[in-house]
Amino acid sequence: MESPSSETTATTTTNSSMSSSSPPPPTTPPPPAATVVSPCAACKILRRRCAEKCVLAPYFPPNDPMKFTTAHRVFGASNIIKLLQELPEAQRGDAVSSMVYEAKARLRDPVYGSAGAICHLQNQVNELQAQLAVAQAELLNLQLRHAHLMAIVYMDNNNNHNHNHSLPSSSSSSSKTPPPPPHHHRVLGDGDGEMNSGPSNRLLGGFLQEENNVVVLESDLFGTTTNNNSLPASFIIPG
Repeated sequence: MESPSSETTATTTTNSSMSSSSPPPPTTPPPPAATVVSPCAACKILRRRCAEKCVLAPYFPPNDPMKFTTAHRVFGASNIIKLLQELPEAQRGDAVSSMVYEAKARLRDPVYGSAGAICHLQNQVNELQAQLAVAQAELLNLQLRHAHLMAIVYMDNNNNHNHNHSLPSSSSSSSKTPPPPPHHHRVLGDGDGEMNSGPSNRLLGGFLQEENNVVVLESDLFGTTTNNNSLPASFIIPG
């Protein structure tokens, strides 16, 4: 018969083996940290609770309150919300940018707003277009003048080139020209009675030659008379 001590030892051993083979209890995850959502600039200015699906939150972040303040002063919060709700989400960003631009223009110029800025920019565009047209006209004029000058230079170069080529040919042709045949002259002296016979001798053709120099006399071939005293002592009349 076994003793109680041995039974106690066996029970302890069995319990220890069972406890070592059982898996540890699962650990519970820590509770999630509470996320603090700051309200958008529109809800903060309007002093209302910013809902999870606030229509103004994506376009008026809390770090830029002046954006909503400017648009709110001109259009009002209700009009901004109504306009955004009527537009699809793809166009809401552009609509907010347009409203902010128009609001800034209205604050600068309460009478004309953005129309005044657009008119001013259009005037600048017109002035720049006029200046561009003048510059293009001047450029075209300079190009035409340059082309005209180049044509003149080209023509002058051609003329000089042709003149330089014509000089040797003309000189060679002149050198090859045979001399004229000698002329036979009739010499008249003091003893010749044809010129000294009287004061009314006629000149033959009005040409006199003395020492190989031709002298043209203004005499009439049809009856003008010449005084013998004005004629030289000896002269040569071409035969």
